[in-house]
Amino acid sequence: MTQQRDASEIAQIFDAEIAAADTTVLRELGPRYNVAPTQPVTVVLEREDGRRVEAHRWGLVPAWSKSPTTRSPLINARAETIASSPAFRTSFLRRRCLIPADGFYEWQRDGRRRQPFLIRPQTAEGTSGLLAFAGIWAPWRDPTTGEWLLSAAVVTTTANATVGRLHDRMPVVLDADAWRLWLDPMVNDAAFLNDLLCSTGDVALELMAVSPLVNSANNEGPELVVPVAGVAPPERAQALTLFG
Repeated sequence: MTQQRDASEIAQIFDAEIAAADTTVLRELGPRYNVAPTQPVTVVLEREDGRRVEAHRWGLVPAWSKSPTTRSPLINARAETIASSPAFRTSFLRRRCLIPADGFYEWQRDGRRRQPFLIRPQTAEGTSGLLAFAGIWAPWRDPTTGEWLLSAAVVTTTANATVGRLHDRMPVVLDADAWRLWLDPMVNDAAFLNDLLCSTGDVALELMAVSPLVNSANNEGPELVVPVAGVAPPERAQALTLFG
């Protein structure tokens, strides 16, 4: 995914304050054009003393985990099973967040070649906006050092028509009207929360072919989102990729 806006702008958009403990981390992250699993990701959540912008690890680590390291980081939580999954159900009921993004990537496979596409919001005027992914988070305490690790996962759902040309899943995108309810820790009715996830709607998105540099998490910079001319997305979904 891409998170190109700085923390102060995110705080303004979501009527939040930057967490004091994360101020330096968020400032040093700067604009992000290739946020990858296990890297820090900017999230918005509700604390007892107000709404905060924080930096969490992308890849949820449940509180009961013995280690934060697994072969398959829990970067996604499927909306259809989130309420029953042992790894996600507590966070679903008690610890929800928003993950702001300017866009996200999916790939077209052609043999060994993987052509990345940036999927970004499209406004009526043709300018890009901001997406707010439904997310969940969890605290994990290292039993050896006593230090805390905060981590998050993106909630996914069935792809809409646009994303479906590349992939059959996509992040749940919440409308601004749903932000308050999703973030409110006092809202813990599973059926009601599931309704929020199902009411995403067909958000207006566009697909844009971009540089294969995106294929490596080691690459960063605005050149990653420069359009590649003459490459069209397929007409229907292929294999599962990042947002499974």
